[in-house]
Amino acid sequence: MADGVPTLVIAGTGSGSGKTTVVCAVACALAERGVDVRLFKAGPDYLDPTFHQAATGRAGRNLDPWMTGMDGLARAFAAGTRDLRRPGVAIVEGVMGLYDGRRPDSLEGSTAALAQALGAPVVLVVDAAGAARSAVPVVEGFANHVPDVAVRGVIWNRVGSAGHTALIEEAMASARTRLPVASLGGLPRNERVFLPSRHLGLTAAHVSEATRTEAARTRWRRELAASAGAHLDLDRLLSLAEGATPPPPPPPRPPVAAVRIGIARDAAFHFYYPDNIELLEEAGATLVPFSPLSDTTLPTDLDGLFIGGGYPEEHAAALSANTAMRAAIADLARRGRPVYGECGGLMYLGRQLVDRDGRAHDMVGALPVVTAMEPGLRALGYREVTATRDTLLGPAGTRYRGHEFHYSGVIDAADCPTALRWSGRRGTGTCGYVQGPVLASYIHAHFGSNPELPRTFVRTCAEARR
Repeated sequence: MADGVPTLVIAGTGSGSGKTTVVCAVACALAERGVDVRLFKAGPDYLDPTFHQAATGRAGRNLDPWMTGMDGLARAFAAGTRDLRRPGVAIVEGVMGLYDGRRPDSLEGSTAALAQALGAPVVLVVDAAGAARSAVPVVEGFANHVPDVAVRGVIWNRVGSAGHTALIEEAMASARTRLPVASLGGLPRNERVFLPSRHLGLTAAHVSEATRTEAARTRWRRELAASAGAHLDLDRLLSLAEGATPPPPPPPRPPVAAVRIGIARDAAFHFYYPDNIELLEEAGATLVPFSPLSDTTLPTDLDGLFIGGGYPEEHAAALSANTAMRAAIADLARRGRPVYGECGGLMYLGRQLVDRDGRAHDMVGALPVVTAMEPGLRALGYREVTATRDTLLGPAGTRYRGHEFHYSGVIDAADCPTALRWSGRRGTGTCGYVQGPVLASYIHAHFGSNPELPRTFVRTCAEARR
């Protein structure tokens, strides 16, 4: 049960402050002490949770009240803390800076709003490289900016030495009467646990040098645990987590039908929200994994397919060379089985994918579209989506929420009809290419925003089987 779960939000002053490394270090150190740690990521990010899994051995989950509403938030938190042992703690890694969200004039979509929704205290991560007393007003500003956001602790990141930390803590002590924020210690910069970035943010854990292999992950975990154990006041950090008041989850719903849906899972396709998978399973789906990279046949007796996002552009030649799999997916669509693709899934289901070097690679061809990698960011942000025609996710008028983040675009749609209209902070547009039983879009939908989506998908698969 989510009720009574000790919970802490670890937030940054901005992107690049070292939140992911700090969260993983704290998790590894606590795990060595026998604490059951459950990690979450604020916002829609798919990559940070892969490092959460590398740190704890358990898949990280996203918490995003803007995309899912309070029911979806409560469902995700309850699922992520199910069977939590004592001592145990839920730690939520923030997104961007503490107060950054969907709009600059409100907390909507921010880490601060999530902390409020969970009734959880905040520990701020401050990059203290090159600063001493000057780091203190940074904490003071964040702690006082919104009074009912409970900033209760601070971790100094990338400090130069124990003496550097002592200087900052002395400055903090002089401000304690007006700044009741606990200084929890300072983590020194350590290149051995550094997490590099790529064009969609951090690299995923399975391709990062620090965490690519089991041996590398073991070294990484030990290094993180040793650093946090030596430099942070973990007992005080745990004491701050007591007293959080997360909302109760909604009751489960009965299944719609028993169906088998193939789900693409390999190095090219791995962006899935656990909540989406669980809502499909709650609706009656059995999710059957397959690899578009290495498998030559689809699993047997499938009623539909779900091909999520990832990095198909990094594996375009191999995906194209697997002609047997491409033909199997195209045949499934021709036989009327529902096929749903998101972002990388759209690129794969199209006719061709043009890589960064301008080489065109043949793809499945279930949709007559051509996608191409571009030098700059093509789209980033939350999306509110409305269906303009019936699709495998719902009838015309169906509404849901999601997000986009990609460096590719459709360069030829061959008059392929679209089924979705989106709105975001910077405008509106159409998306969601459809052909027969196939729907694919650049938008990563969160089924928690409209739990009828997975139920309709399952129902559509069951009807196509008859």
